[in-house]
Amino acid sequence: MSTTAPTRTLVTSLIEDAVTAPSMHNAQPWKFVHRTDTGTVELYGDPERAMPREDPDHRALHLGCGAVLFGLRVSAAHHGRHAVTHLLPDPADPWHFADVRLPEAVGDRDAGLAALHPALRERHTSRLPFTDERIAPEILDTLRSAAFLEGCRLVVPGAWHTAMVLDLFHDSERFQSADPTVRQEIDTWMRTGAEGEKGTEGIPSYAIGPRQYDVTSPVRDFGTRGPGAPSRESARFEKSPQIALLGTVDDTPAEWLKAGQAMHRVLLMATLEGLSTSLMSQPLEWPELRAVARDPASTTGFVHMMIRMGYGPPVRATPRRPVADVLSFE
Repeated sequence: MSTTAPTRTLVTSLIEDAVTAPSMHNAQPWKFVHRTDTGTVELYGDPERAMPREDPDHRALHLGCGAVLFGLRVSAAHHGRHAVTHLLPDPADPWHFADVRLPEAVGDRDAGLAALHPALRERHTSRLPFTDERIAPEILDTLRSAAFLEGCRLVVPGAWHTAMVLDLFHDSERFQSADPTVRQEIDTWMRTGAEGEKGTEGIPSYAIGPRQYDVTSPVRDFGTRGPGAPSRESARFEKSPQIALLGTVDDTPAEWLKAGQAMHRVLLMATLEGLSTSLMSQPLEWPELRAVARDPASTTGFVHMMIRMGYGPPVRATPRRPVADVLSFE
């Protein structure tokens, strides 16, 4: 097996693909270092992009970095490289999330990753209404399998559990509206007017979506206010939202990184299946709500992400930071 070190051009291309991954409020809390002597790509979390009020344990930050790691794996497979990953390689540095080696060989196990590559730039978070068309059981099985391949479980809740999750979502909205520090933290990542069109991070006004005419679907209403805030129309959302819960047995940084990879794999597979998706972390940002989000009959111990799925119109991509801002060569 050849172990030719990846070129600077190849590594740059891999990171360009990887950073299309989702992250909380599109903060993009990741940094990469390519060690040219060993050919290793190191992934670090960026504490300067943390959200101490909404994500005090940095769980969501780990999820985003797990997602960007999975995007790197997909891009590597597309370019004929098998990505060998080592999570949390340095116990002395908790922000050193992963090491990735890229030997020049791929096998059958990488075919599934390479097949996801077209979805990297097609997957976008949608805060628009979805239709009430139900997702076929075989597609849901495919998404469950995608999570399982990454060592996680995707649970599609039944009627009573869905109703409970929606109640938790409404509770979290009330908690958020009553806490000015949370509101202030969210506003930090909102981009309105010309700033949103030219920015490289955060949530631009075009990605906020309409207000719900009657609140039936779990879509975070970021709202906007102040100078430059866009006007927003109201729209009717799906009456019976289709959601899935992604979880793991344990609740550790390694499991969070694993869950982030599973989350991205599910989202990319859903994109290939023609689905629109949006991530719902709001109820999980409050410990008292997250603790009751799981189905008590499920073997999933901890829920890390709620995913709203359905059929909706295409949406624009949110901006991404230039690769030069997140990748260094040493």
